[in-house]
Amino acid sequence: MKWLTLKEIKQQLRIEADWHDEDALLVRYGDSAETVVLNLTGRTYDELKAMNPTGEDAIPADVWEATVMLVELSYQQRSPLTSQNLSIVPFAFDIKIKPYMRLTTKEDEV
Repeated sequence: MKWLTLKEIKQQLRIEADWHDEDALLVRYGDSAETVVLNLTGRTYDELKAMNPTGEDAIPADVWEATVMLVELSYQQRSPLTSQNLSIVPFAFDIKIKPYMRLTTKEDEV
């Protein structure tokens, strides 16, 4: 994972133990969530870091929060989806990610 840590994921999921039988699964969910965010925004990790309004060498807090939301959804909805347990990504995810989405292709920007 580039910006999430296993410790942060466990905090989000309220997993208190230092050890966890599903650590490898949580790391896979973290990797996947980061890839989804990069694909949705059309940006690289370095581009997202450069967009941090605080000037810190880290991705913006909104992007971090949206990413960890995806991990939580993946963890909570591990079984096959049915109409009874289907839920969409929260609206808060869209609000946090949309300002960082590339609206043009890289070729259009040249």
